[in-house]
Amino acid sequence: MPENLHPESKMKGDVSIQDSVFLSESDNSLYFTYSGQSNTLEIRDLNYQVDKAFQVPWYERLAEFKMPCMWNRGQDAPVPMIQNLNLKVKSGQMLAIIGSSGYGKSSLLDVITCRENRGKIKTGQVLINGQPSTPQLVKKCIAHVRQHDQLLPNLTVWETLLFVAQLRLPRTSSDSQRKKRVEDVIAELRLRQCAHTRVGNEYLRGVSGGERRRVSIGVQLLWNPGILILDEPTSGLDSFTSHNLVKTLSRLAKGNRLVLISLHQPRSDIFKLFDLVLLMTSGTTIYSGTARDMVKYFTEIGYPCPRYSNPADFYVDLTSIDRQDRQREMATREKVQSLAALFLEKVRDFDDFLWRATEEESMLTVSVEPRSHLISEQIINLPSSSDHQLPGTVQQFTTLIRRQISNDFRDLPMLLTQGLEAFVMSMVIGFLFYGHEKIQRSFMDTAALLFVTGALIPFPVILHIIAKCHSERAMLYYELEDGMYSAGPYFFAKILGELPEHCAYVVIYGIPIYWLANLRPEPEHFILSFLMLWLVVYCGRTMALWCAALLPSLHTSSFLVSALYNSFYLSGGFMISLDNLWTVPAWISKVSFLRWYFEGLMQIQFNGIIYKEPFGNITIPIPGKLIVDGMDLNSHPLYAGYAIIIGISICFIALYYLSLRFIKQKSSLDL
Repeated sequence: MPENLHPESKMKGDVSIQDSVFLSESDNSLYFTYSGQSNTLEIRDLNYQVDKAFQVPWYERLAEFKMPCMWNRGQDAPVPMIQNLNLKVKSGQMLAIIGSSGYGKSSLLDVITCRENRGKIKTGQVLINGQPSTPQLVKKCIAHVRQHDQLLPNLTVWETLLFVAQLRLPRTSSDSQRKKRVEDVIAELRLRQCAHTRVGNEYLRGVSGGERRRVSIGVQLLWNPGILILDEPTSGLDSFTSHNLVKTLSRLAKGNRLVLISLHQPRSDIFKLFDLVLLMTSGTTIYSGTARDMVKYFTEIGYPCPRYSNPADFYVDLTSIDRQDRQREMATREKVQSLAALFLEKVRDFDDFLWRATEEESMLTVSVEPRSHLISEQIINLPSSSDHQLPGTVQQFTTLIRRQISNDFRDLPMLLTQGLEAFVMSMVIGFLFYGHEKIQRSFMDTAALLFVTGALIPFPVILHIIAKCHSERAMLYYELEDGMYSAGPYFFAKILGELPEHCAYVVIYGIPIYWLANLRPEPEHFILSFLMLWLVVYCGRTMALWCAALLPSLHTSSFLVSALYNSFYLSGGFMISLDNLWTVPAWISKVSFLRWYFEGLMQIQFNGIIYKEPFGNITIPIPGKLIVDGMDLNSHPLYAGYAIIIGISICFIALYYLSLRFIKQKSSLDL
């Protein structure tokens, strides 16, 4: 070998054929790099345990007839999830955390991102650039891509990313800079071919699963984080799509980022893309080091990888706990404990706790130099949003309300279904009471019409609101947790964004009934009746919003809203006279919006007219006011009904805001 050959070239010449498969795939087309300072993530002597007693939601424990005093008894003692973990990763490296399910991978990511789910750090600490990890520090430098995609289905890929850019990029950024940032992210994630395709979901056809996962990555990449953490990014994807996704993540790491991903058992062509690998079993470290040295390490300790086998598959299987029977479980657990103790002994003297075959090879394989010089000259290098003040409350509100209206009004099947439902119900009720132009309708028929008109329509609306809010609950929780916006702007956007749909629904439902049923035709009576119907339906909406935000599952929210609505329905003054109610339902009737709606409509339709009631061959004229007085529905002036319904709506709106502000909107599916 020539003497003037560079020493590094000599080292490369000694790389075995087996190691050559770990050479990075050629892909220099970087569009979007991290321009900030390099980041270092360090974990020191971490011990983390989870209290399984609190992982079961309280309402499920009550369903099991367990009282709160019994929740911590028995087998629900705290369980160690991570034990004696040490790790150090730097920018430019992609670390893959591999292992079987339930062995601590997701728990580790939760600890790093300060999202411990009912767990507690017993000892140790997580350091980011030498500083202890805190939620405020995490929001500034770490982007967390969850396992499940939470995106609005009716927005296109471009619109989804643009709305996020308007929420996450500094308020000083211009519209052209935001659009340029979106274009760079789309180019980096190879999403140009589907940029104007709807995101979709399991019910609405849209982009593919791999493209949807890349959109979720793009949502976090937009604000240009230095550390990118992904939980099971290849879950549910085919092998080809998974390979392309991990290849994209490897390219992002080369753009001066620190990338952490958790996986089960990646296939061989994905495994060779990793810079570093952390193999965990039951929360303990079995191996931590470069991917290319993993086979060499296990070969040295007596576990060579069979020829033509995938190292990730072989060694994950080797270190898994076999729970087929008690004897096998004990044997495999002892083997895992011995492997963990052996690895800890081998890396005890290393500062980064990464195993290296030789000192020379560690210089070649562990150090990964970022390729930030490959960035295009035309890219606008916006600083991270953490360095500048984020958009204010007004800008967040305008962005959120535009996003909500765009998503809702694109859902044409749902809009048409709701409109058809309102129209059909209007026709059924209207024609049921049709044909009384010449023959006066009986008093009880008219009272039933007035009550049913307002009592039937809110309940389908309520169920729709409950289902819609819970379908968006996980996305809301993640966006609030990431600091994308605060609860206030979302609250006002939700309240006001529902108004166009609400108004159209009431118009389609209320107007045909009024004229088909031949109610009082004077304009003032029609306007007052329509306004009362508008208010009672909107009050039902606000009650549904509060119940959906208060409880974490669709079933519990539906139960609560049904219980409230039925209570208001039965105490509304039609099923039983108000003066015949005993104490408890009498108090319920005072806050029943259906009672005040019914009382208001009775006054509008009966006060001021002479009602002719037939008694055999005799027709007796009766003032309508006396009829209303007899039902105890004239004890308050008409304006009081409007004021009380508005007051009840405001109370529900206030409760909805408090639920958003102080209750974590985590979906029951993620508990």
